[in-house]
Amino acid sequence: MIRFAPDTRNDWFTSVLDPFGISDNGLMKTDIHEKDGQYILDINIPGYAKEDVKVSLYNGTLTVSADRSSSAEEKSEDGKVIRRERFTGSCKRSWYVGENVTDSDIKAAYKDGVLTISVPSEKQKEEEPQEKQIDIL
Repeated sequence: MIRFAPDTRNDWFTSVLDPFGISDNGLMKTDIHEKDGQYILDINIPGYAKEDVKVSLYNGTLTVSADRSSSAEEKSEDGKVIRRERFTGSCKRSWYVGENVTDSDIKAAYKDGVLTISVPSEKQKEEEPQEKQIDIL
């Protein structure tokens, strides 16, 4: 079962000032559904290139992060700056997917601002090898 990992934001502060999650610009909105023994996560990350997005797994926690920076500058003919804009943005979100899930179990694809990740819904822990008796002939 997928559980949300603790968020690094102050939940009380966020819930009072933005109870509907509107101020996050729609980043990392996630739909999770189960299909054929897999959890499918569809995560909205518009405006980020595939190279800006990272998916990692550590101690049963799946983390998706995205970072990007851009700048634009316009100058007049005499070289004076008319407009200069800079943008730096990042977002990060985590889900607990279980200690038995390995990185080879997870598949990810990014297309048109949506990251799709599939994770096994119920992966059982590999059984410990047990001692087996060998018949003596």
